Amino acid sequence: MPRILFVKTSSLGDVVHNCPAVSDVARCVPGAVIDWVVEEAFAEVAAFHSHVRRVIPMAARRWRGALLSATTWSQAGAFRTVLRSERYDAVIDSQGLLKSALVAAQAEGRRHGFDRASAREPIAARFYDVLHAVQGNLHAVDRNRALAAAALGYRVGGACDYGLRVPDNAVAGLVPGSAKYALLLTMTSRDDKLWPEERWRSLGSALQDRGIHCVLPWGTADEQRRCARIATAIEGAAVPRRMTLTEIARLARAAHCVVGVDTGLAHLAAALEVPVVGLYCGSDPALTGLHGTGRVRNLGRAGEPPGVREVLEAIGALR
Repeated sequence: MPRILFVKTSSLGDVVHNCPAVSDVARCVPGAVIDWVVEEAFAEVAAFHSHVRRVIPMAARRWRGALLSATTWSQAGAFRTVLRSERYDAVIDSQGLLKSALVAAQAEGRRHGFDRASAREPIAARFYDVLHAVQGNLHAVDRNRALAAAALGYRVGGACDYGLRVPDNAVAGLVPGSAKYALLLTMTSRDDKLWPEERWRSLGSALQDRGIHCVLPWGTADEQRRCARIATAIEGAAVPRRMTLTEIARLARAAHCVVGVDTGLAHLAAALEVPVVGLYCGSDPALTGLHGTGRVRNLGRAGEPPGVREVLEAIGALR
């Protein structure tokens, strides 16, 4: 049984984008046993994949904030022990950063990664045993699929399958009532990626007029305040308690539609094959936009945010 280790640690969107490569390996490499190293905050997503045997969480983000702590060194040592407890036939670093290459370098097995011209950080290529050239103008999903195929000797083919299986639990208690609802993902890591609040209010009111309630999840205190400001202008809108990735995934799967800015949660919703409209305001969707065989639509680009009517038309077309 070939043993394969993927190293794709963060961020949420990048982790989601690696899932089709995992599906390809499961389909194209008979008997493959697949493990995955990922940041602890996103371990739930890797665990959703039906063909991942073992998720190996790491906490580099947390450890960096307490480098002198004995606890940090103890946890980092335990992680390294787990990582080196098994020898792999192939270790595939699909992130292409120095930090991920250093993790791959600690694993036991032949290490594969992007060559200097293909990696996001060229220095990462120094830590691999086998280098692979992958076109830079491909979408991130396709780059990951191409790298895995080159590392394991098969041809990329077939539909983009994210392979995610969210636990089948009801969303009762997370949203009010049982009416159909839209999940509005208003938060993102960069201010230039935010869609104007007044447009969210207009969109939410228009959806409410169509009998679609609005649910606005959040992750930080600032995001909660933003959601609350938007919700005050939308009749019946709900700002739920802070939820886990698993709970948000359940909400997305049961939603009438999802509308989100350039955020990992929008990519997660797209991977679950629900209708998703992506709003691009400070970035272009060509290389990292919503991607897959599901019902997805990318609107806008850097400096050209989409209008409310355009979003409503896209929702209608996806349904």
